Amino acid sequence: MRRLVLAAVLLLGTATATPAVAATHDKADAAAGWLARQLVDGERFESDFGGEKFPNQGGTIDAIFAFAAARASDANAEKAITWLARPEITTGYLGTGTESYAGAHAKLLLATQVRHKNGTSFGGVNVEAGLRALLTPSGRFSDRSEFGDFSNAFTQSLALISLDRTSGGAPAASVAFLAGTQCADGGFPQDFGLTPCVSDVDSTAMVVQALRATGDGVNATEGTTWLAGKQNADGGFAVGATASNANSTGLAAQALAGHRPVAAAKAGKFLRSLQVGCSGPVADRGAISYDATGFDPATAPRATAQAVLGLTGVKLADLRGGGRSQAPTLAC
Repeated sequence: MRRLVLAAVLLLGTATATPAVAATHDKADAAAGWLARQLVDGERFESDFGGEKFPNQGGTIDAIFAFAAARASDANAEKAITWLARPEITTGYLGTGTESYAGAHAKLLLATQVRHKNGTSFGGVNVEAGLRALLTPSGRFSDRSEFGDFSNAFTQSLALISLDRTSGGAPAASVAFLAGTQCADGGFPQDFGLTPCVSDVDSTAMVVQALRATGDGVNATEGTTWLAGKQNADGGFAVGATASNANSTGLAAQALAGHRPVAAAKAGKFLRSLQVGCSGPVADRGAISYDATGFDPATAPRATAQAVLGLTGVKLADLRGGGRSQAPTLAC
């Protein structure tokens, strides 16, 4: 009888044991797994200012996008969106009272869509309505804040992409406004209304995704052509005259995927060259360094999040949560 009880106990113990984390040779999967392990309590990123910790909602959303692109670390993605739905975290990001930030509304709305949540009732807020309320007569989505208007090409692009995924769609005026910011060389600037108009790699990568999502293929193609012309010899992209970096390359590769396959492949090769491999410390394996100078824990989380988008080539408009629950490790 004792043997039967012992056998039953051993069997139950085996059945309920925590499974080992899966190892993978896929670079995007490994990067997403590393990123998941950097989340505080497995759910969020924090910013440190003078030794004081503050919630980093934007960085946490970047991680959610990366997990969706890789179709990995889904359990962490769910924890992250649950954290973002806490009312104090939601309103602390979107703004309260007379403060209301367009970029935060657009990015959070997209995150709710990626994670299959209700963007009209999230954290006690109607995020979609809040974003639409920030549309100005010009077609620009602008901040309402006593600190000024910091909306830019990223804000407008995220607004178009997220609203296009709603039943009401993106307002035609907002699409026309974004297309109208195009510089003479075909690229797009980060900030609006400046003279001269200076095209920016990161902004152009975002804008062409937004324009394609909302049906403006002509201007998107012109932007893609300009973007491809800015690729460096190493396959990477940079802002200005600086060396190639993972952040810019990740965004550019995402925009180029499916339209400029050769350029996108070269960008992906550059991103893989920045990944910490099996010769690196175990805790760092899978991370994507910001640039060729090597791993820096201060810049690697954001670089890795944006690099995953480039490695997979999944557009922001096509991100869908789901996939494997675990955060995989790099197979060595």
